[in-house]
Amino acid sequence: MDFNNNMDNKAVDVDLSKIKRGPIVAALIIGAFVAILNETLLNIAFSDLMEAFEISESTVQWLSTAYMLVVGMLVPVTALLQQWFTTRQMFIGAMVLFLVGTIISAAAPEFGVLLAGRVVQALGTGLLMPVMMNVILIIYPPEKRGGAMGMIGLVIMTAPVIGPTLSGLIVEHLSWRWLFYLVIPLVVFSIAFAWAFLKNVTTLTKPRVDVISILLSCIGFGGIVYGFSSAGERGSWTDPVVVWTLIAGGISLALFVWKQLVSKEPIMDLRTFRYPMFSLVAVLMLVMMMSLFSTMIMLPLFMQNVLLLTAFASGLALMPGGIINGIMAPISGMLFDKFGPRVLVVPGIALMGIATWLFMGIENDWTQSRIIIIHIIMMVGMSLVMMPAQTTGLNQLPKGLYPHGTAILNTLQQVAGAIGVALFISIMSSGAKNYMKTSSDPTSPLEGLQSMVAGLHDAFFVGLCLAVLALVISLFIKRTHAPKEQSEEDLAA
Repeated sequence: MDFNNNMDNKAVDVDLSKIKRGPIVAALIIGAFVAILNETLLNIAFSDLMEAFEISESTVQWLSTAYMLVVGMLVPVTALLQQWFTTRQMFIGAMVLFLVGTIISAAAPEFGVLLAGRVVQALGTGLLMPVMMNVILIIYPPEKRGGAMGMIGLVIMTAPVIGPTLSGLIVEHLSWRWLFYLVIPLVVFSIAFAWAFLKNVTTLTKPRVDVISILLSCIGFGGIVYGFSSAGERGSWTDPVVVWTLIAGGISLALFVWKQLVSKEPIMDLRTFRYPMFSLVAVLMLVMMMSLFSTMIMLPLFMQNVLLLTAFASGLALMPGGIINGIMAPISGMLFDKFGPRVLVVPGIALMGIATWLFMGIENDWTQSRIIIIHIIMMVGMSLVMMPAQTTGLNQLPKGLYPHGTAILNTLQQVAGAIGVALFISIMSSGAKNYMKTSSDPTSPLEGLQSMVAGLHDAFFVGLCLAVLALVISLFIKRTHAPKEQSEEDLAA
């Protein structure tokens, strides 16, 4: 193990300038594309799975909830793991886990086995994303990171949009098992490519393993994610499961934060929040992801339940925005390198606010093309914000805090997603109930559709408030550089 440690130190201190970045980034992008594509690939097949395994909607939803829960629990621990295992060990190990989970899911004879396979897949995904961002921070200097992060953004934004449409085509013509069969060769290729081209670029410090902090992290972040997800699914914030899960998660999270602050070797170093631009970006990401996840949930619900489109048609309607977002991500990365974050982030959030304001006027006579156009506006805005903002925050950190910074931002995205979905579905449901109370004919199917539209008006209004808050925060963003006076040795001391 000492030999590996020395090799990694040498890679960072001596050989990093000689490393070919292209193959490394390609290996990361291939793995990320496969993992992120799989997150949304299964959602369209829920109806087929309910029929195949004779289960209810609340049961099949666990395939999505458990995936988000495992990733939310695992990501905070990745900062520690990246200091114990090399880049190759982390990445290839994550993809092997993902492959095993995919094979288990493809062959699943019953729902419990399928759910176990999804959990193993989630373990791989949870390990992969922070590693990918950390490697980019190490192998690229700050003035070139925008373009590299833009390429990563292309994958992160495009894969989830392609997923539902591709899934719809596969399920329509083949068995749901083909959703996993077709992924297996892609994962094998990713592992082989990484084995050939991925190099070790991180330094192994092997800090003490704090088991109590790991347990508190899992219970805390897992409890928060599960609590908010359950609130969205159950449609009630007073459900005992929701209340007690959130209480347990909140208490564990508070104890976890306290433990990190007093520990000499924290598994998630909260000293990252001493850097003002990182803290600002963390808050901005929390607000932005809440809004994004909620929109991605509400628009398909509107198209399927009000416009009566199929799930496949709904996914197809959201695809143009996702593709344009992916195309824009590398462009915004290059613009970031040249002009800095503010000229991108402020207009980007403004565009998202305009799109949300337009969605506030949503009605049951809207055409599919109208939704597509407004969604494209929102996705263009998102492409100008996501990677430039994250890169700005991470650029201010010293190298020793890169694993912790990437783990914190990825964890916040998971938590924000769970909170956003639960919050906006709750607002939408409450608005629909209030409309029905004043309805002259509550039994009318037309009034039922109109009640959902009324609920969406309330939800998008809250989304607009979040967009305004994000716009105010973005005004304080500026270009950052890592502090020269602090080295990794200073941080370790």
